[in-house]
Amino acid sequence: MEVVKKTKQMPVSAMLDPKIVMPAIGSAFAKLDPRIMIKSPVMFVVEVVAALTTAIFLRDLVTGGEHLGFAFQIILWLWFTVLFANFAEAVAEGRGKAQAESLRKTRTESQAKLLSGFGNEYLVPASKSVTSCWSKPATTFPPMAR
Repeated sequence: MEVVKKTKQMPVSAMLDPKIVMPAIGSAFAKLDPRIMIKSPVMFVVEVVAALTTAIFLRDLVTGGEHLGFAFQIILWLWFTVLFANFAEAVAEGRGKAQAESLRKTRTESQAKLLSGFGNEYLVPASKSVTSCWSKPATTFPPMAR
């Protein structure tokens, strides 16, 4: 006898969905603004150090300094760190907005069964209060489908 275990396949949200990634790339560069980066102190310091080392590298490049390859590699790592952190944050924001939009689309109005004193049943929106339902004549609610 063979036992077959069924696993429920959860929909995999594409990590590299172009609808999320393309705006995130632009947002990663837009977040390089120091007024935005100051909200994250650690990444702000990394950005400032990356800018300073870039300026020092350019000075050494013009004046003929030593160890330009090492300095260039450090600069690349610093800027990569800042941009990747901004990109990851932008992707998370994009996924959150996409999930909120998806939930907004699936939202439905719950229905409540209103029982009148005469044996009639009506379906009304659950958000209506009982007092507002009773204050209206019973003829305003359509009969419940059976």
